[in-house]
Amino acid sequence: MRKIAFIFTVLLAVSFSQKTQAQTIVDAAVSNENFTTLVAALKAADLVGALQGDGPFTVFAPTNDAFAKIDEATLKSLLKPENVKALTNILTFHVVSGKLAAADVVAALKKGNGKVELKALNGQTLTVLQKDGKIWLQDQNGN
Repeated sequence: MRKIAFIFTVLLAVSFSQKTQAQTIVDAAVSNENFTTLVAALKAADLVGALQGDGPFTVFAPTNDAFAKIDEATLKSLLKPENVKALTNILTFHVVSGKLAAADVVAALKKGNGKVELKALNGQTLTVLQKDGKIWLQDQNGN
């Protein structure tokens, strides 16, 4: 399967805790038309319940425009039941434990000279980069 890099035109760092906020990450994504593909992917990977559970979590959520950069055949393949493991790995790469506001990410990037490393829920190191005024996520292989 081709390696997939999500290019973010919009960074959504949504954090929540069920005990302190009524809206979950899933609720926020469902209520925003820019995240319909993400919602479909979360449902296909059976991650809706996990992201509605106890947090806090921060999601670097790919927009529909980011998903559109993946060729249609690859995206359709990822959404099939037999590819749940691969899809779950991709989606949980975009989630970190804890509450990070966008201002926290920007401050960490300034402190780290445009780069900061975080541990994703899938266990991989997620490098957050600031380049050309945009936020990028990079995996351990530089993708």
